[in-house]
Amino acid sequence: MLVVDGVKKHFAGIAALDGASIEVTAGESVGLVGPNGSGKSTLLNVASGFERPDAGRVRLRDTEVTGKEPWEVAGLGLVRTFQHAHLPTRMSVLDLMLVGGRLAVGETIRSSLFARGRVRAEEAEATERAWSILERIKLDRLASHPGGKLSGGQQKLLSLGMALMGEPEILLLDEPTAGVNPTLRVELAEHLRTIQAEGVTLLTVEHDMRFIADTCDRVYVLDRGRMIACCAPGELADHPEVLEAYLGRSGSRAMAGHAEREEA
Repeated sequence: MLVVDGVKKHFAGIAALDGASIEVTAGESVGLVGPNGSGKSTLLNVASGFERPDAGRVRLRDTEVTGKEPWEVAGLGLVRTFQHAHLPTRMSVLDLMLVGGRLAVGETIRSSLFARGRVRAEEAEATERAWSILERIKLDRLASHPGGKLSGGQQKLLSLGMALMGEPEILLLDEPTAGVNPTLRVELAEHLRTIQAEGVTLLTVEHDMRFIADTCDRVYVLDRGRMIACCAPGELADHPEVLEAYLGRSGSRAMAGHAEREEA
């Protein structure tokens, strides 16, 4: 479904990505983890068209999307959320949901003038879909509320709903649980499992390892722009390079010694 191959990206001479590669198969839920500053969000930005790579390639199914604009990538079925929603403060929840839909016929001047019947039909269909998703994520009672004034957790749910309005084939999520209370984290995990069961492929950047374990089939680990591991979530704690990336060399030795003492 998605291949990021040997991607490099520098900012002011500093390598955010240094030959990073990742493959996501259709129907999978894949996690992407790593220490702060390891390049996780940059990889999502490159994959979704928000950043152009200095080197390397990005392929969505059989289509080369390297360097394409974000709306072109979204039109091919790859939709993403952001760590910080930054939603408009005046637009209602329902209006924001409708904005998240695919490009409609009525969004061109010619069609809005000469295809009014089709425009009205599309608007009715989009509104029905928006209400269905809002009910699913339990925001339907807030449909007329300004989206930018929701709580942080509600904005995360709304961002997910807006992404689903785009009918994604693959959904990229950037720290969906950041700033979210434990109860809502459980709900988000349930939503993602349902979305995957419905055939949507998932790639999730996240710091909450329990959330990753609950929602992901396998996990990639980035450290300083390079991919250092790909394994099942339960194998992360036994991976020496992962321990070193998170804890440092002395910390990983201490953890290994502790494990040996526990086994003895």
